[in-house]
Amino acid sequence: MIDANTVTSQFLGSSHGHAGAVRIFPEPVPYLIAWEIQSRLHEERLLDLQPDTVLILEHPPVYTLGRRTRLSHWGGSESALCADGAELHHVNRGGSVTFHSPGQIVVYPVLKLERHAAGPRQLVWLLEEVIIQVLELWNITGSRIVGKPGVWIMTPEPQKIAFLGVRIEHGVTLHGFALNVDLDLTPFQRIHPCGFPDCRVTSMAAIRQTAVQVDIVKQELAQTFATVFALNCSTVA
Repeated sequence: MIDANTVTSQFLGSSHGHAGAVRIFPEPVPYLIAWEIQSRLHEERLLDLQPDTVLILEHPPVYTLGRRTRLSHWGGSESALCADGAELHHVNRGGSVTFHSPGQIVVYPVLKLERHAAGPRQLVWLLEEVIIQVLELWNITGSRIVGKPGVWIMTPEPQKIAFLGVRIEHGVTLHGFALNVDLDLTPFQRIHPCGFPDCRVTSMAAIRQTAVQVDIVKQELAQTFATVFALNCSTVA
């Protein structure tokens, strides 16, 4: 069992940029435990007790409802939505409802925004860029759609492969993005992902029509994030 005080960490290095840490969790982390870790890192980042830190992990099955969620986006019945054992949490990130489970990688950056972006819009662009570059490593073309944050696969029709919802408090970021790697997509059919009733969802495995190793993609996300955000990551005690 992973808790907020026993974090398995891996720190990756780059030769330029601001100091930072990338922490990769090998086992799924319950949503509330991950939120506790984020919140603690956020407080410590505000006080400059921690460097910019990126958490890379998976969650056990859980639906999260963002600040823009409407009743119609998820049906309003927690018992119906969670009948298969998933959790449900109201969260303070942007965006609407989404689903997380093992096989989907979630990336939570806790960063001082001014060091990396001129504002929220550029932050969103950079996060999308990390995803797009990782998808390219697998010969998958990810695209942006104006007004619909996240990353989409455009052929044969638009399908969402990565979800994005962030919050900025006192200049430090919280929450982040989720990339569908290799998971059962059925739970997405029970909601309107991101509030879009016509939103179709896909994964890297579905696009490639073969299994994709989540651990490899975690490493690629860590390396690409450090490059795109110019983080010079090093080991800390």
